[in-house]
Amino acid sequence: MWKEFKAFAFKGNVLDLAIGVVIGTAFGKIVSSLVQDIIMPVIGIIGGGVNFKGLAYTVGKSPITYGNFIQSVFDFLLIAFSIFLFVRLLAKMKPVEPKEVPAPPVPSKEEVLLAEIRDLLKAQQVKESD
Repeated sequence: MWKEFKAFAFKGNVLDLAIGVVIGTAFGKIVSSLVQDIIMPVIGIIGGGVNFKGLAYTVGKSPITYGNFIQSVFDFLLIAFSIFLFVRLLAKMKPVEPKEVPAPPVPSKEEVLLAEIRDLLKAQQVKESD
C-alpha cells in the first residue's frame, strides 16, 4: 500500500498540482493586498469616500455586512482575471512544438486494384484514339 501511495504522490501531475496550489495561494495574497490596499481605496475616493467594508444593514440587533460581500466579489473577480492574464503570459512564453503531419493512410487492396484498373482503362483509351 505504501508503494502505491508513493507512486501516486510522486507522479508529475500531483506534484504539479501541489506546486500550483502553493503558488496560487501566494499569488492570491498579493492580488488581495492589491485590491484591499490600492484599488478599493481609489474606488472609494472616486465614489465619494465610500468604504465598502463599512457598508451594512441592521435588522434588529444583527448587522448584515453586505460591504464585505461586495469586497469579496471584487477580490475574486480581480484574482481570477489576474490569474487568467498570468496563464496567458506563460502560454505565450512556452515554445511552440511543431506539429507532426500524419502520414497519408495506406490504401486498401481494393483501392490499389481499382487504381490499376483505372490506369489500364486510360492506357487502353489512349491507344484506341491514336
